[in-house]
Amino acid sequence: MSLAERAEAKPSVGATPGERGYRRGEPGYRDITLALFAAGMATFVAMYAAQAVLPDLTSDFSVGPATAALAVSATTGFVAFAIIPGSALSERFGRVRVMAIAALASALLGCLVPLAPSMEVLIVLRALQGIALAGVPATAMAYLAEEVDSEHLGGAMGKYIAGNTIGGLSGRLLASLVLDHASWRIALEVVAFAALAFTGLFLWRAPKSRFFRPSPVGFRSTTGNLLGHLGNARLVALYLTAFLLMGGFVAVYNMLGFRLLAEPFGLPKSIAGLVFMLYLAGTVSSAWAGQLADRLGRKQVMVAGEVLTLGGLLLTLPGSLPFVIVGVALFTAGFFAAHSVASGWVGAIATEHRAEASALYLFSYYAGSSVLGACSGLFFTSAGWNGVVTYVGVLCAAAIALAALMPLLRRRRATP
Repeated sequence: MSLAERAEAKPSVGATPGERGYRRGEPGYRDITLALFAAGMATFVAMYAAQAVLPDLTSDFSVGPATAALAVSATTGFVAFAIIPGSALSERFGRVRVMAIAALASALLGCLVPLAPSMEVLIVLRALQGIALAGVPATAMAYLAEEVDSEHLGGAMGKYIAGNTIGGLSGRLLASLVLDHASWRIALEVVAFAALAFTGLFLWRAPKSRFFRPSPVGFRSTTGNLLGHLGNARLVALYLTAFLLMGGFVAVYNMLGFRLLAEPFGLPKSIAGLVFMLYLAGTVSSAWAGQLADRLGRKQVMVAGEVLTLGGLLLTLPGSLPFVIVGVALFTAGFFAAHSVASGWVGAIATEHRAEASALYLFSYYAGSSVLGACSGLFFTSAGWNGVVTYVGVLCAAAIALAALMPLLRRRRATP
């Protein structure tokens, strides 16, 4: 970590002299990283499993693909909507309490989703599940930033992001495997019980907050905290980075299936769906990048991740399946490496009201998924895969430029 980055990292809020956060190798560090890994698994298993059953929803409820897709977009959209309120509640009632209630509520709602008698009811339940799910990502980053020593925060954040990636992959694959033997209702019920099990692991291992100090919750105070973070140029650069990178990531995965099903590949749907296994590249890179950032500095590792993202994207241009697979693997690894570093950097810069700072990052993250990810279809329709690569390449280049400019932006030790 550079001297500048060490200077901006302060002791945890509420710490008294002599106290410090958990450090790698300590029992508390192992407990908190395992708990947050489980929380990430529970959240993203539930969030993305519905993607695997969309064709079954269209036939069972006699709806079009666009309507069936609301089973996914209703959840992610309401996650973005509820991120900031969830972070404000955690400032008043505590990080662990909010995450525990959110994870348990979302898991129980997940058990009700397969019982939906109509598509409309299913969408409403998935929207409610999104509201509940928001409490975990809205709070987890602030919880880690407060409880883990700043020199070991990158590694802890990387393990949390790894849980997110494995959860997103596992939800899709688990539902797909069950679909070979049972209905979509059974598939989603199995996923819901898996999320419930990971929630139990989180509740068992999550350490109590040691450095959290509650603060009043109100529209004026929350708005003031948010505006304070938006006045910090370094945080705004990280929020824009999340918006650009997540938008580009979703754009590629949205259109990749269409490319693999078409010529010159013409892959069967079952084989094309295995492309989500490449998420494992992000699982490895996110944990590795967090630890590397602790040693070499955040800016260097984030830029390296973004360059790797762009390089992997360009490798997918040739009409060769090995090139596409390797390119997507590198693209995925680079994206999650950059995301892991950027999310940890937010907690290091915003030494006060961290939950709101993390919430703005995640709001930008999911907004990029919704807005920029949705635009990918326009580029694919007009210019095919080359159009998608050009579009996402511009987003990656803008993110690299932001990371390069970070040292030039005015630093602030605390965000009021």
